[in-house]
Formats: sequence, C-alpha cells, structure tokens
Amino acid sequence: MGVITNIEDLRILAERRVPRMFYDYADSGSWTESTYRANSDDFAKIKLRQRVAVNMENRSLASTMVGLPVAMPVAIAPTGLTGMQHADGEILAAKAAEKFGVPFTLSTMSICSIEDIAANTTAPFWFQVYFMKDRDFMSRLVERARAANCSALVLTLDLQILGQRHKDLRNGLTAPPKLTLKNIMNMATKPAWCLGMLGTKRRGFGNIVGHANNVSDMSSLSSWTAEQFDPRLSWDDVEWLRQRWGGKLIIKGIMDPEDARMAARSGADALIVSNHGGRQLDGAESSISALPAIMDAVGGQMEVHLDGGIRSGQDVIKALALGARGVYIGRAFLYGLGAMGEEGVTRVLEIIRKELDITMALCGLTDVQNVDKNILLPGTYR
Repeated sequence: MGVITNIEDLRILAERRVPRMFYDYADSGSWTESTYRANSDDFAKIKLRQRVAVNMENRSLASTMVGLPVAMPVAIAPTGLTGMQHADGEILAAKAAEKFGVPFTLSTMSICSIEDIAANTTAPFWFQVYFMKDRDFMSRLVERARAANCSALVLTLDLQILGQRHKDLRNGLTAPPKLTLKNIMNMATKPAWCLGMLGTKRRGFGNIVGHANNVSDMSSLSSWTAEQFDPRLSWDDVEWLRQRWGGKLIIKGIMDPEDARMAARSGADALIVSNHGGRQLDGAESSISALPAIMDAVGGQMEVHLDGGIRSGQDVIKALALGARGVYIGRAFLYGLGAMGEEGVTRVLEIIRKELDITMALCGLTDVQNVDKNILLPGTYR
C-alpha cells in the first residue's frame, strides 16, 4: 500500500498481515453485528456546521481525562488478546501512547502483563478489570496495578455473560492458536507475524497464568475463565472494589440513564458510554446515540467518556460536541498495530489528531475544550 491517509487504509493492511482468527476477533460483533455497524454508521448521520472568517491560529487539542493531562481527549481502549495482533502488542501500543501523550489502558485479558507494561514505559497507565468470583485474585490484581503505578482502574460491567460472536466460534479462537491444518495454512501466509511470535515469550494471558490459583498454563486457563466471570455482580461489588483501590475509578459499559445514575452514586470518577464495541448485546443502540440521554442524567455529576465506532477525528469531535469529556479507540489502534506495530499505532493517533484539528478549525474553534453542540447542525443529532 502507498500513502496511508486514514484508518481504513490501516485496517486493510491489518487484514492482510494478521492471522484470520485474530483479525476476526478484533473486527467483529455479536450475532448479526447490527450494533457493531451502528456504532460507526450513526456518527455519519451527525452533521457539522462549517464556519468562515474566524481566526484559526494557535489551536489547542490539550485537555484532561479524570484529571490527567492529555495531548488530545483520546485514550487507548482496553482490548483483549492485543498481543496476538502483533508480537508484544500491548507493550508497543503503550509505548506509542506514552510518546504521544494519551492514556493507554491495559486489559486483564491481555497477552503482556501489568508488569511488562510497567517495565517498558515510564508514564502511568490505566488498568481494566472484570469482576470475578475469586476475590483473592481480584485483590492481588488491584495490588499489582498499584505496584505498577497505574493511575486509574477501568471496571468493565457488561461482560459477566459473554455475547455470542459467530466468527470466533467458527475460527475456534484460542491464544496461542491451536495448530490445526486450517490455522497452519492461514499463518503460513503471514510470515512477519509468525516471525514476531517466534521471537517473543509472551503468547499467553500474562495477567492470569501463574497468578490465579490452579492456572499454570493455557490448558487450565479456559476452564478457569469460564467459571470466574461472576454473573451475580452488583453495585455493592463496585463499592468493594472502589474501597480496595482508593484511586481513580472509571466504570465502563453504561448504556442506560438509570445505570448512569447508579454509577454516579457509586462514587466513580467517570463512566464510559459503551456497548463493548457491539460485541455483547446485538440490537442495542449505538454508543453515540445513547450519549445524549446519559449526559442529561449525570453530565453535571461526573465525567462521561465514550467508546464504540471511533474511526476518525471527526467522530471524536462529534462525541465531544454531545458532551463526552474524552473517547477511547479500540479497533482503530488494533488496525494500526496489526498493520505496522508501534509505528502503526502512532500513525493512527497522528491521523486522528490531524482530522480532529482540521475539523475543529473549520467549525470555527481553536480550543478543543470549547467544543459543544453549537458546532453540530440542528436536526442531525438527538
């Protein structure tokens, strides 16, 4: 591919370079994938007001998210199996985010461990957790995050029961991949990926294997994971975690105003409007469609962030205009990582920054913190 101009260019490269089961893991939704598609499609329905004859000099994209200064109001989202998109993927993405000046969020279901990220970066990063039945393991996980100088925990509430993702079932997704004839034939067409994986020791779930009781290798991990996601999760459990952590807490997976009000009452510092990238409840509305009602419910009480469908700087500015303090990119950075490693993640951030900056200027503003509904065309948003 020649000049890379947008996120779609990187997606095409990633599809060529990443084995099918891992590309599909990133680029898929549950059931019919209607919510996955809506997350992106609904951004396109929102139109911008073009302004002219305004001073566009001295523009600034600097902002804060939960009190942390950021180069632009964009964070790297927690994504599982990131280290299967590219060898040592979480480390590479964290390095790119640190150099760029935006937060990196590590998933519990990452390939590289909390300690791996801390050893390869100097900036504080965020760590995402699920509620599991083994509270001793959760307590140790929190302490490991504290020891690694994580500056915020991101608690995911919408994955206690896994949504059905047809592509993963058809591909027989595992990490590392099972050496079936189908997988071997596919991996043979991805030589750079294979060489990268041969050159790293990180091919399992680094935060779990060797840390959870009775989980010493990949063969025992799948049964442990299936048993550990706790379907009894309640807001009392959120309070349990908040007290043990004591630091910044962000709640991820909020799509309903009543749940947003519960999140505000929980004492969390921020919530993320998120339908898990369309990977859980197919048929749920898009994140950007859900944002206005949640802003009405709690916008004056806590920071509201958003993920789902962000593929450009224009998507970012539309979310900010509707009240979000910041957004998270998941698939977008995974495309860059799968396509070009750390350089690809940096390229994604550069593309989004440029698109955000130009769009803000053409809407007549010079400071991203002044973005509001006035830049949107009435009648094109809720």
